[in-house]
Amino acid sequence: MRKTPTNRLAPRLRAACAAVAIAAVGGASLTGSPASAAPTTDTTQFKGVNWADPRDNYANDPVVLSGLSLSDTYAQTYTKASRVISAFRANLGANTVRLPINPYTVNGSYWKSYRGVIDAATDKGFKVILSYWEGTGAQKDGFIDDEATYWPMWNTVVGAYKGNSKVYFEPMNEPHGYTDTQWADMAAKWLSTYGSVPRNRVFVSGAGYNDHVTSVCADPRLKGTYLSLHHYGFWKDYATYDQWVSDLKERLGNCASRTVADEFGAPMTTGLNYNKPDATNNSINFIQADTDTFRKLGMGSVYWPGLRTDDTYSIQKLIGDSARPWLATTNQSGADRLAWAWGRGRPVQP
Repeated sequence: MRKTPTNRLAPRLRAACAAVAIAAVGGASLTGSPASAAPTTDTTQFKGVNWADPRDNYANDPVVLSGLSLSDTYAQTYTKASRVISAFRANLGANTVRLPINPYTVNGSYWKSYRGVIDAATDKGFKVILSYWEGTGAQKDGFIDDEATYWPMWNTVVGAYKGNSKVYFEPMNEPHGYTDTQWADMAAKWLSTYGSVPRNRVFVSGAGYNDHVTSVCADPRLKGTYLSLHHYGFWKDYATYDQWVSDLKERLGNCASRTVADEFGAPMTTGLNYNKPDATNNSINFIQADTDTFRKLGMGSVYWPGLRTDDTYSIQKLIGDSARPWLATTNQSGADRLAWAWGRGRPVQP
């Protein structure tokens, strides 16, 4: 689960040399004519969920999504992923899935199998957001773990999927180790390294824990990209509906037209009813405020998580044969709120 955002960075030796690391050219550049096409201002085309490793995607080895196995072949992975993706569409009406990557997944032997997830999703017509996640333990500090493996990872991923218009690239998830300026510098470096990737296929994470997009939105070097925001109810012990609306809008500034909330979530396995107002319940206030505001502002959204084993926030759970999995919805009222955010369904009924 995401940590609570903070504006205070713990002292780190790595922070002292971050600017130097960003200035250095890492990996081989996949450059070409600058692709600066601005994305459509209607980000509601992204109606999605995250599919996660049970470990929350922070791993010092390959990420293995819930329901998959490290020993699965490409064909087995493709078959399982095809069914999970079909269930996301059938149960929720989703058309987008956000997936984690790291160097252990891409630079090693598992990449051949993991590509089965991406290929299955795009073959089903889904948009796929590929996001780099740092490691765990001492590596879980908000910095790119090792640029010597990070850039080769992206060389491989971009080389494989640059030509697939359904695949989008997110240079890093929750880059909270960097200052706002350092993170904008790193994002600009990614864009210049992969200059042949259309900018409307790139998601630049908000600074900190993806908790505000105002700084990256204001940087002209990042023009034409999508921005990604994370928003969680557990960031406050309690807030009213109106306070959550204000909190979200403050983090967005005037950048809602470029922003996709590619993580937001609340408990889905504890029996809460998100279809009815309950001013005393922080999670209900939060979900209703976010989904109403996404719809009103014309923002795309990607729920955390669509599927993650043993996560109380998971809106889907695995059922059936492990070789041919299917999904069941854990909270229909939560699914109803997603539908509302995505332009369908009904508003909250008093």
